[in-house]
Amino acid sequence: MTEIGRNLPKRAWLRIYRVTGAITLISVVLSVIFTNMIMETFSAGINVQGLAVSILMPLALGGPMIWFLLLKHEQLRHANSQLEHLASTDWLTDCLNRGAFTGAVSRHLDRCAPADPGGALLIVDADDFKSVNDRFGHDAGDEALQLIARAIRKAVRGTDLVGRLGGEEFGVFLAEADVTTADQVAERIRHSISVLAFTPGGTPCPLSVSIGGATYAPGAPFAELYRLADQHLYEAKNTGRDRVAMMQAA
Repeated sequence: MTEIGRNLPKRAWLRIYRVTGAITLISVVLSVIFTNMIMETFSAGINVQGLAVSILMPLALGGPMIWFLLLKHEQLRHANSQLEHLASTDWLTDCLNRGAFTGAVSRHLDRCAPADPGGALLIVDADDFKSVNDRFGHDAGDEALQLIARAIRKAVRGTDLVGRLGGEEFGVFLAEADVTTADQVAERIRHSISVLAFTPGGTPCPLSVSIGGATYAPGAPFAELYRLADQHLYEAKNTGRDRVAMMQAA
């Protein structure tokens, strides 16, 4: 079996066996019905031998063929899913990449009706990250980014979007979050990163992030929302780092 076949998820195998069984059963029933109709034309109806043949033929020929075709279909579906994941995911942190994150947020904003609740965009940026690369090397810097990404994903809700916008900057989109909720999530992210144990080469290296955020009302364009959140990120950076700066966008 191919590598993709071995790596198919359990639900795909269940779908293959379930559909194969259902189609094969239907084929057997139809085979018995049509065989009986044909036999009634030339004799008194289906006999034992005819019944056996009408059952065994779909089982022997149809079942394996259906299973094979369904397997190939699931392999193709799985391969396409993997390609979509690779195309939309940042290779290092397993977050959405910038294009996928921006596209997903923009589509959500475009779908929002005036009566819908708003939400928030957070920009999370690692503090003084250049010093991590300079002191410990880029491999350690990559490890730090992976730790930060995992901490962000654990701190947000299951429906929130997390993307790597570039370098050490991440975006978090909180649908249907007011300014209080957004501030709580941002503080949870900040705290979870501040307590990370990062010890490259056995040397403790504290990590921290600054977070700028802006809540929005339906109809807000992504570019404006990003500009406001980025503006408040700089405010957080310029007032001491390792902090959150939020605002309610008009």
